[in-house]
Amino acid sequence: MNNKNSVLRGLTLKTVLAALLLGAAGAASADQFGVQVAAGVGDHHIKKLDLGLAWDPNWTWWPIGDWHFALIGEAHVAWWHTNEGNVHDDIGEIGVTPVIRFIKSSGSVRPFAEVGAGVRLLTSPRISTDLTLSTAFQFAEMAGVGLQFGDHQQYLAGYRFQHVSNGGIKEPNPGINFSELYLQYNF
Repeated sequence: MNNKNSVLRGLTLKTVLAALLLGAAGAASADQFGVQVAAGVGDHHIKKLDLGLAWDPNWTWWPIGDWHFALIGEAHVAWWHTNEGNVHDDIGEIGVTPVIRFIKSSGSVRPFAEVGAGVRLLTSPRISTDLTLSTAFQFAEMAGVGLQFGDHQQYLAGYRFQHVSNGGIKEPNPGINFSELYLQYNF
């Protein structure tokens, strides 16, 4: 009898484990990952090149007609370049941003509007002799528009306006505004 209970517990445990693994595999296949490349210009003649990794966990809510809201996670590394001043010609940036996107639910081309707010860490807060952001820790807010398209909706193209500042943690806090164009490929 004890051996029979042991076998039943083993089968039950294996069945539960198999169900969890299959459920996790199904959820993971619903996730979509993408690579994003952006280029832009900012205040003080700063040029920016950005490489991002996007994660779409397929979290959607609040359908309005043929549109809905979606939550996207993004991680970024970027390079800033300026010819102003003699302190730093190049600044590195790394950060994450959750993005809320309002997107058309169907069609071969799906327009969207998006907003996001995240955090950034700069390799130096001092960009030139005349420009310092006071802290390497920065906040990055953005708003944008774009299109998602392709046979499997695997491409995105968009425009973003981004504001980077330390949120008043320390003065001076001039902030920098960027205008960026981006392309994204989803796997």
